Amino acid sequence: MGLFVTFEGIEGSGKSTLLKKVARTLRQKNLDPLETREPGGTPLGAALRNILLDPEMTGMEGLAELMLFGADRAQHVGQVIRPALLSGRIVLCDRFSETTIAYQGYGRGVPRETVDAVDQAARGEVRPDMIVLLDLPAEAGLARAKRRNLQTNDRSEARLDEEELSFHRRVREGYLLSAGRDPGRFLLLDAQKGPSDLHDAVIEEIFARFAHAF
Repeated sequence: MGLFVTFEGIEGSGKSTLLKKVARTLRQKNLDPLETREPGGTPLGAALRNILLDPEMTGMEGLAELMLFGADRAQHVGQVIRPALLSGRIVLCDRFSETTIAYQGYGRGVPRETVDAVDQAARGEVRPDMIVLLDLPAEAGLARAKRRNLQTNDRSEARLDEEELSFHRRVREGYLLSAGRDPGRFLLLDAQKGPSDLHDAVIEEIFARFAHAF
């Protein structure tokens, strides 16, 4: 069985950039990580991503949003993640189950038992070995995200960026509560630290926790 590491955090936390840096280092060590993301890790997921992150999709019900993310995850696990893990690969995934708990559970207020049921049905037995959580205040994350959108002149995936600050504060709280309940799997990092420091912390932790896998 391979190694499954997920990268989590609020909007603007830098998780996508960190994942790519970690993947590059693993390749330099003659390893072969698979980089993937949610939503969008499959052709079906890419179509769902266009819907889920489109700022024109206003008024989406929390339960409908949860079901769409669940469909993306079910396809992603079945088509990409599970086969890669069974072949012994390292899988680095930008968002997974903890995103669903934080955003649809704490952010949207969908009952936790409903969130857990959809997530469990979608992922089956697949569970991250390590969860890298980049934490920072919601105000700082939103400022980063909006600055990025301005710099790229691209709002095509800005639906969640444009939620109220209170929503993002609830999401952050949800992440931190999850990390507190499962400290053995989470690596909690201050996202306001420099990119090199964050990269080094993740690489060090991967090799310390999973030396047997290399």
